[in-house]
Amino acid sequence: MNTAARQEVGSARPTEFPIPAGVYAERVVSVRHYTDRLFSFRITRPQAFRFRSGEFVMIGLPNAEKPVFRAYSIASPAWDEEIEFFSIKVPDGPLTQHLQKIQPDDTVLMRQKSTGTLVLDALTPAKRLWMISTGTGIAPFASLMRDPETYEKFEQVILTHTCRDVAELVYGNDLAQGLVDDPLIGELAAGRFTHYATTTRENHPKMGRITTLIESGQLFTDLEVQPFDPAVDRVMICGSMDMIRDVKALVETFGLTEGANNKPAEFVVERAFVG
Repeated sequence: MNTAARQEVGSARPTEFPIPAGVYAERVVSVRHYTDRLFSFRITRPQAFRFRSGEFVMIGLPNAEKPVFRAYSIASPAWDEEIEFFSIKVPDGPLTQHLQKIQPDDTVLMRQKSTGTLVLDALTPAKRLWMISTGTGIAPFASLMRDPETYEKFEQVILTHTCRDVAELVYGNDLAQGLVDDPLIGELAAGRFTHYATTTRENHPKMGRITTLIESGQLFTDLEVQPFDPAVDRVMICGSMDMIRDVKALVETFGLTEGANNKPAEFVVERAFVG
């Protein structure tokens, strides 16, 4: 490794390290920091890259001969001309300690194949779709809530997003408010999409862990809907591992069964996470 390349280690800017096979090298278009823990960024989309809304992809940085890759849900819908991600900041994370420092025109590496279970194909037909998220787990739902197919398959779409503090809800709030004026799905989502945001620490009009709100029935009371019913409801779950485990167990008590791409059913979970 020459001196110029050595100086770039830890940086997101283009380096002399070779791009691994099966990997796209894309340009950062924009970056937005929401809190000291959360940020989003958009990169250029390879012309040949195809994915289903709700899937994740492996991304990394060109800062080593063998770059670290982590799974990130794609937050933009399948029709978007750019690729969007919503990320946490981990001070000592093998990838995110560097990723959080990226700036426009830096380079991000992305593997060429996307995958995941938080896709509409993994659910059987029903009336209502629940997308239950905590923290950056909202990312795949940011994709699905902006996809026309979601509204073709479900009459009602409910997104729940739970974070510790109010500032951590801004990303989801902006998305929900933006749906109204969206030229592609604004009319489709009107009167059919509901955004239910709660905090667990900072004061907010609605507070509580999503597990508590489901167990107490407050979630259903607030939204004026009946509790989960296998004949009516389909559920997608994404967030921390503990949250996924707990909500999965709760959903199963209502009689819903877990689905997959090769065996669609009533609910699905995503275990991909970043670090």
